[in-house]
Formats: sequence, C-alpha cells, structure tokens
Amino acid sequence: MSRGRLRIYLGAAPGVGKTVRMLQEGRRRRDRGTDVVVGLVETHDRAYTAEQIGDLPLVPRCSVQHRGTHLDELDVDAVLARRPEVVLVDELAHTNAAGSRHERRWEDIEELLSHGIDVISTVNVQHLESLNDVVREITGVRQRETVPDAVVRSADQIELVDMAPEALRRRLAHGNVYGADKVDAALSNYFRPGNLSALRELALLWVADRVDEALLRYRSEHDIRPTWAARERVVVALTGGPEQDTLLRRGARLADRGAGGELIAVQVLTESGLRETSPDSTAAASALTEKLGGRFHTVTGDDVGEAILEFARGVNASQIVVGASRRSHWQQLFGRGVGETVVAGSGEIDVLMVTHPLTRSGRSAGISMPGLGRRRTMLGFLLATVGVALLTLVLDVTRQYHSLPLEMLLYLALTVLVAIVGGLLPAVTAAVLASLALNWYFTQPTGTFTIGRPENVAALVLFVLVAAAVATVVHLTARRSVQASAAGRDAQLMAALAHSLLDAQEQLPALLEQARDTFAVPGAALVRTADRGSGRESQVVVASSGVIDVSDETRLTCADVGDDHRLVLATRTVDARERRLVEAFADHAEAILHREELAAKADDAAVLAKDNDYRTALLAAVSHDLRTPLSAIKAGVSGLRSTDIELSRSDQVELLETVEESTDRLDALIENLLDMSRIQSGSLTVRRDETLAADLIEGALHSVTDRAQVKVRQPDPHLTCAVDPGLAERVLANLIENAIRHTPNGTPVAVDAEDVAGHVEFRVVDRGPGVPPARRETIFAPFQRYGDAPRGGGIGLGLAVAKGLSEAMGATLTADDTPGGGLTMTVRLS
Repeated sequence: MSRGRLRIYLGAAPGVGKTVRMLQEGRRRRDRGTDVVVGLVETHDRAYTAEQIGDLPLVPRCSVQHRGTHLDELDVDAVLARRPEVVLVDELAHTNAAGSRHERRWEDIEELLSHGIDVISTVNVQHLESLNDVVREITGVRQRETVPDAVVRSADQIELVDMAPEALRRRLAHGNVYGADKVDAALSNYFRPGNLSALRELALLWVADRVDEALLRYRSEHDIRPTWAARERVVVALTGGPEQDTLLRRGARLADRGAGGELIAVQVLTESGLRETSPDSTAAASALTEKLGGRFHTVTGDDVGEAILEFARGVNASQIVVGASRRSHWQQLFGRGVGETVVAGSGEIDVLMVTHPLTRSGRSAGISMPGLGRRRTMLGFLLATVGVALLTLVLDVTRQYHSLPLEMLLYLALTVLVAIVGGLLPAVTAAVLASLALNWYFTQPTGTFTIGRPENVAALVLFVLVAAAVATVVHLTARRSVQASAAGRDAQLMAALAHSLLDAQEQLPALLEQARDTFAVPGAALVRTADRGSGRESQVVVASSGVIDVSDETRLTCADVGDDHRLVLATRTVDARERRLVEAFADHAEAILHREELAAKADDAAVLAKDNDYRTALLAAVSHDLRTPLSAIKAGVSGLRSTDIELSRSDQVELLETVEESTDRLDALIENLLDMSRIQSGSLTVRRDETLAADLIEGALHSVTDRAQVKVRQPDPHLTCAVDPGLAERVLANLIENAIRHTPNGTPVAVDAEDVAGHVEFRVVDRGPGVPPARRETIFAPFQRYGDAPRGGGIGLGLAVAKGLSEAMGATLTADDTPGGGLTMTVRLS
C-alpha cells in the first residue's frame, strides 16, 4: 500500500482563510470525481466558512468525555472504515482531548496517511515549533499548541495563505473572524498592524526556505550543474589566514542586501595534507560565521580553487567571495593562485575578490613548514660542508678510477643524505657546494670555474636542479614524518588522558597531575581570575602536587578555561606543539568544570523537585486531613454552644469526647509535621539517657488513641537502653498507631522488647494485610499511605517520622513479615 499524500494550507495569521481554501480545494476535487470527505472542520461559528462545506459528505466525530464535558474529536476509525480518497482535517496542531486515540491531531493524520489516504489540512505559522518563541516575542502570546516543523516539512505540498495586514483588519472589523464582543480587543492586541506584518514575514521566509529545499532537491535529482540564482547565496572561501574575518563580514553584507540572502563559509583542506590550517583559526571562523547568521562547512580536495567552485555549484551559489592573493609577483610565475583559479572557472557565478593588508605580501598562511629541530639543522649544515670536503678529497685522490657522471651521482647522493638529516636549507647548501666542487675539481678545465664543454654546463645546472628537487621532496617527507610522529604522540596522550579522567574519582586533580607529568613542570594549577581595582587577581581552585607560584605570570604558561578560569603551568618555555597541548588540557578542564556545574544544578533541581513534592503533599494533607479533625471540633463546639436545641447530658458528653478525640488527633498530626520538618532541615537535637524499656512502652501507650487494642508483652523489668526518651516514645507511638490502623477490630496489636545479641529490640506486631517485600521501602516515604487507606486517619507521615527519628538516634527501623500474616516493625537500638 502506497503512502497517502499530505497537502497543507499554511496561514500567515488567524482569519486569513486557510480553512476556506481547504474546503474549496475539497469541493474542486469532488467535482472532478474524487471521493472526498470532511473528517473535521472547525468553523468557529463563522457563517461563510460553514457555507463552504456545502454538500461535502461529513464523517461523524467521536465524543470524548473530559473533566465532565463532552468534546468532539476526529474519528480515525470511522475515516479508515469509510476509506475515502481524500479527507479534509482542519487544525493540524490541535491537541486532542485526554483519552483520545492519539495525543495530537497530526498523529491522527499520520495514521491516515500510512493507510494510503490523502489528507488536506491547515495550520497557522504561529503554531510551528521553531517559530513559537519568536511569535511570543512579537505578539506577547505563547501558543500552547505547536506542531514539529518536520511534520509540516514532510508535506507533499505547502501552500501559503496570506493577506495584507490592512485587509485582514478590515475582515476582522466586519465581524468575519470573531464575534462583535471580541473585535476591539483583537484589533488592539494580537492583530496590530506591526504584529501581522511580522507574522507575514515569518511565514514568507519559512515557506521560501521550504521552496529552496525543494529546488536543491530537484537540481540534485536531475543533475543540474548550472547555477539558478533564485536567491542571493554568498559563498565565502577561507584559507585560514588572518584575512578571514574581513572576508566573512564582507560576505555577510552582500547576503544582507537582498531578502532571504544566505551566507555560507567554506574552508578547503587538501587531501595531500601539504596545506595546514590552525584549529584555532578554524574554530574562530566557524564562531564568526555563526554569529553573522551563516553556515560553516569544511571540504577536502586536491585543488583548492576547484574544490571551492565545486562546492559553490553544489549549493547553487550566486556569488563567491575570495581574498586577493598573498603571493608575490615572482611566486605567481610558478602558477596561478586560488583566486585566479576561482575567477577562471566561475562561469555564471559572480566572484568578488576582496583586498586585505596581506595582499601581495608573499606571506602564505596556508602552507606550514615546521622545522626539524635546531640540532638536526646544524648537523645538516655540518654534514653539507664537511661531507662535500671529504668527498671531494676522496674523489680527487682516486681521480683515475671514475669520470664526471659517477662523481655527479655521488655528490647527488650526499645531497639527499643531507636533506634527510638536516632538511631543505642544508641540502641546498650541499647542492651549491657540490656544484662548485664539481666545477673546480672535475670539470674541464680544472682549477677554474670556467667550463669548456657546453654539455658540462647543462649537466651541472641539471645537477643543481635535481639535487634541489630531490632535497625538497626528502625534506617534506622528513617533516611530515616528524609531524605525524608528533601528532601520534599527541593523540596517544589525549587518549591516555581521556581514559585516566574516566577512571578518576577527582577529575580536576587527575588532569593537573597529568599536565605536570606531560610537560615535566614543577606544578600545575587551575585558578579563578577576577578583576579588582588594583588589577587582575588569581585564586587557586585546585593544584597538583609540587610547587607553583601563581602570582608571577612572567614565569607561567597560561591558557584560558572558560571566561573566569585559567590553567597555569610553572614554566614559561613551551613550543608551538606543546602550546596546542596546553590548550587541549585547558579544553578538558573547561569540560570538567561544565560537567560539575551541570551535576550541581541537577542535584539542586532534584532537591527542589523533592521539596516541591513535599510541599504539594503537605498542601494536600493540610487541605484534607487536617480539616477533618478541625471540622469535627467545630461541629462539636457549635453543637454545645447552640441555643436552638437542648442537648441531654449524654449528648453533651459525646460531643465533648468528639472534640477531645479530634483535638488529640490534630495534635498528633501537627507533631508529625513538625518532626518531619526538623528531620528534613537537620535541626533535630538528640540527647541520650539510660531508660527502662518498659517505661518507654508505657510512655508511648499514653499517646495511643485505642489503647485497648494493644497487648503488651512485659519486657525484663531491668532492661535499659541509651536513647532520647521523648523521641523513642514518639517512634513507638507512631508504629503502634499505624499497626492499629491496619489491624482488623478486635485483633490485638502486640508490643514487646528484649535484648538480642547485646542490642535492645522493640517490636510492634500487627495482623493486618501485610506489605510485599518489594514495597516495604516505599511505606517509609513521607505522605504515603500503603493501599491508600484509610483516609482521614493521618497524612502519611507516621512511618516516615518514625524512620527519621530512629535514624537520628542511631537506631534502625525495619519491616518484616509476621508469621501467620501481618507486618512486624522492629526498632533495633545500638
């Protein structure tokens, strides 16, 4: 079964006529013989909209009961049973009533589409999820019903329904949108001309982006290479040089000149790796591009100019911005630069070449030639001079055994060796010295730099060129090898650092210790910086082992960690590679600080959520459970004070007993609330006295409402324990009250105490329904009643208070099965 097609009428504002357009499209298709039904249309009591339904067949809605009222929603099952070719469903972003088949109407539509039914729907631009916040800023009204942009973008057709703000306001004033009682308020608030113009622009731009996506998709599907300049799309070509900020800002100005203009920055990395760009430069370019409202891309290619052109054609660019060449005039003799290549191959794309301070300076930021080290360079120069001298001496002594071709090959081999050892400059030096030696000692006439035979001139020139070319290749290979080795070491270091941080309990100290070992410095620290009146002040947050003085910045290497922290190393000598490593360590430190900040916020949020739950439960308890005894007290007092009826003595006694019982219950509830508050705030004070176990049980029974249901197994009269008597009695009283509440009437609750392995244990045994083992921890949570019973007898704090008071005294409270059925609460005192 093929999927149905979705067509959406997107309204720029309420009242522009999108529902009418949907109904007109439905009637047009019906007139052509298509089976069209109305699944759901919201007329909002607009007579003209209702007229447009005409004789279109209606699918009955389903009724959903919600909060005592009946709401009509789309009947998906009825539509599927009817199986029309097209169904009209209004208001795509609508939220269905609770209990409906789906939560959102667009989910209903998705199911219809999956069954091969075409759907025509409507939505206003303010309901698009991506524009919700923008619309709120414009209109001051937050739309509670939104639809994901992806749902609307997936539509096969999107048609914008628009109207000039003045025309819409006239329609509103004539009563064609809202009733007369709402017109004035609407015109002066949501439907102000400025609001409508802004909503209209949002809708136009959003639809323009969708049209542009469709255009790009069409060009790709049909392999269309020429540029179609449907909108201004400016591509800025970057090479990582300092002129990139100038190019980006110039490109942004060009893109802003036309409505819907787009800025795209592209940086080309050569696949050969001979052109390098600093990661910091790339990050800065990406950040600036985003700030200017553009998109940043990185592509690879052997030819930078051709890669830029290929990318520009792929995004259908109308202009390319490139920087004027940094190459000097003599460098241009060896080939054209990136800008010239782009201009030559741009075709129908306009190219703007922007001048900058480095134009024709001869400086190239794109090619990096890091050194092999001072020691190897000096060794190369030494080998070039001494090696040429020694080889010349040997060849001069053995002159009769060789001729000029062999001598040139030997000098060439020496030049290659010098290139391997010391790099390009020593190799060129060796080539020049070798050519001079060959000319003086081995080219006729010897002893002079004059060359008698023309072919020897060509041979010497070719020798110098070959030697320089071979030396250059060897030099680049050696340097790349050094770079690769360094990059490998850095990668291994970063991987080891990541693994060590994952295993570390304290990540910042571990990071600093790793930095101290990596850079072989006396100490490392993370400091917090702050501006003071006398200057910038640094405060150590955490430091590694070793010695570090953060007060003298001239002896430190520093790297910023976020906005107000810095990573400092007790050294001031780091090379460029090590500097990148320092920055990497700083990035790790920033990530750790960010994670710690997020963890702290999560903990705070958890505490706030828990407090909020407590407050919610407390309000529920106050509104219901505290009101019950208060109502009983008020009723009793009102009856005793009433002069309308004459109460007998027994009635008066009964009312007084009710008042007293309700007062005791209210007092117990308030005591539990206060105890829970002290436990939560940690302000509970515990004092310990040696107290008889029998006295604690007797004291607890004084607070029990139905003492007759309690059966006490008298403990050893000499059994004592070190507890806070008041808190212990509260614990036992709460446990006994809870046991009575869950034990059938007439069944006694047993209470006893005994010495078990040197610990005093109090047990409260009931014969109630018991609690499954998996639920036993939950019964100690505040404001919880197991089994939701019985209402009015408490606020679910008894066991929570007993647990908290027990732990405050250093005791444990556990719940276990009672043999034969029920629950046994055990308080074990240490």
